[in-house]
Amino acid sequence: MGIGLPRLKHPGYAFIAIALLVCTPATLGYMALEGQSSSVTTLSFDNAPEGGVVFIADPHLRAETLDHTRRMIQEINALHPSVVLIGGDFVYDEEADLSLQQVWQEIDAPVYAVLGNHDYKSGTDAFSGLQRVAAIKETVRTAAGYDMSTLRDGTADVAFADSVEAELEKNGVTVLRNEYVTLDVNGTSLRIVGVDDGWAGMADPPSVPEDDDAFTIYMVHEPECRADWDADLILAGHTHGGQVMIPGVKDLNDRGVIELSGLVQKGGAPVYISRGIGTSNLRTDLRFNAPPEIVVISPTGSR
Repeated sequence: MGIGLPRLKHPGYAFIAIALLVCTPATLGYMALEGQSSSVTTLSFDNAPEGGVVFIADPHLRAETLDHTRRMIQEINALHPSVVLIGGDFVYDEEADLSLQQVWQEIDAPVYAVLGNHDYKSGTDAFSGLQRVAAIKETVRTAAGYDMSTLRDGTADVAFADSVEAELEKNGVTVLRNEYVTLDVNGTSLRIVGVDDGWAGMADPPSVPEDDDAFTIYMVHEPECRADWDADLILAGHTHGGQVMIPGVKDLNDRGVIELSGLVQKGGAPVYISRGIGTSNLRTDLRFNAPPEIVVISPTGSR
């Protein structure tokens, strides 16, 4: 769902379009409505488990969005998944009410998750976020020599992340911090590898077996922190799909010039970047051409 706008070739027109986008009352109303909507994306793989695996990301829970999160959980339960995965950023800001994480008890399936940069209070504003993006370029992100420890500079709040993990575990969410689990899902071996947050410098992927036929999913919060892992699928969030996907930016994303949402296939394992279900960018729940997203991973040919 989206609003079709003509392609604007002159950069001055682009600034005018953005101004109109955020200033027109009708557009603001639409963006508010889209922020409370949802969409379901299905990814099909020949050897994926029967029953389906659901992936969401970036809930950014706060009191004002709790009802929206509950509606998303109801939609997830209606899909009857075998497993639910959550890609980090459970909290909204530094004054997070962790008791809101009780909402995950309402999911009718086993839940596994990784933490995100907000859960570590790392790179949560524009300036520190840009610092993290620049610092990542100096890290090693290959499966054979993965090392993001240079980002472990003391700015991440590990104690807060520990408290987020404890609250999630208390409410039925298994948090994977550089560890993996292997499950039997309707006769198919499913391996879920959770890589801790890269922006916080905590990412240290575990060694996993390579001599079996398990369907292997890696979860990593920031898509740029992934590596060339031996996986069937890599899942990421963090971007909110751009949140406000204006003309031009959407074209760049669709052509793979930038990576804000959708399926990325550039050799190696396919990567899916979710638009997430919540927002923190611009400190608003407004969205444009980037509705909240539930991702379903299912076997080819299933309904």
